[in-house]
Amino acid sequence: MSDASHRTSYDAALDAVRSYTYGDAVAVREALAGLDARAWTEVYAVLSGLLRSTISIMELTGRHWNLDDLVRLSDEVSAAAPPHYEFAMAEATRAWARGDLSMMRAPSGRDVQGAVHMTAIGIAVLGLALWGRSGLLDVLEEFRATADALVHDHPTDA
Repeated sequence: MSDASHRTSYDAALDAVRSYTYGDAVAVREALAGLDARAWTEVYAVLSGLLRSTISIMELTGRHWNLDDLVRLSDEVSAAAPPHYEFAMAEATRAWARGDLSMMRAPSGRDVQGAVHMTAIGIAVLGLALWGRSGLLDVLEEFRATADALVHDHPTDA
C-alpha cells in the first residue's frame, strides 16, 4: 500500500467486508486497490482473525444458520467479486455445505488475492446470516475500534 494513502491493512480488510455486505463491486475493487504483495498478506491475516472471531462469537452465543440461507447469501454477496472468484466462492460454499472444507482452505496458499476475496465474502455471509446487515456493520465498527485502540495503545518500537 502506498504511504500517501495512510490506509492500513485493517482499513482495506474491513472496507472489503463492508463493500461485500452491500454487494458493491466498485467499492470492493476500491477497498483493495493499490495493495502490494505484503499488504495482500496482511489483509488476509486481518480477515482470518475476523473470521475466527465471527465463528467464535457464533459458537459462544449458540447462534446458528440455515444452510440454504448461507448458499443464497453467498451467491448474492459473491456477485460483487471479480468473476473468477465469484464462481470459486459459489463452488466452495456448495462443497462446504456438503461437508467438504477443502475448497474453502485451498486458495490461501496458492492465491492470496483469492483468499482475501473468499474470506471477506465468507465473513459477510456469516455476519448477514447471524446478525443481518446493521448488526454486521456494528460488529465491523467494533472490530475497527478495537484494532485502532490496540495500535494506538501499543505502538511498535521494534
